[in-house]
Amino acid sequence: MSEEERFLDFATVRNMLNDANARRGFLTYEQKAALQHAEWAASENRSGYSTDPNVFNDMFNAIMEIETFQKYPELAAKLAELMPLHPDDVRAVVASRRISIDNDEVEAVLVIVRQHLGVE
Repeated sequence: MSEEERFLDFATVRNMLNDANARRGFLTYEQKAALQHAEWAASENRSGYSTDPNVFNDMFNAIMEIETFQKYPELAAKLAELMPLHPDDVRAVVASRRISIDNDEVEAVLVIVRQHLGVE
């Protein structure tokens, strides 16, 4: 996956926009709106867990090792960003592409997320 094709999490977007603001001293209206959304989405206010670019990348790579997601990296990125803790949440993301996923793969995603969040 090239630099242009990589998936970004909200924490990375937040960091990139903050860096742009520091370099240029200003952001456009659209960039300010994106920064506000990224700050909220990367915080604990969205899901109870703040996001970190390294954790996102590790989760994304681990999910990509599951057979179903090898063909759908966009779903692996979405799951890594959403950090689902319930089977129905995983199925909802997968259903957006109308593909089937078996219970073992759903459980594998949940194990990956729990390991990276440090929850049981």
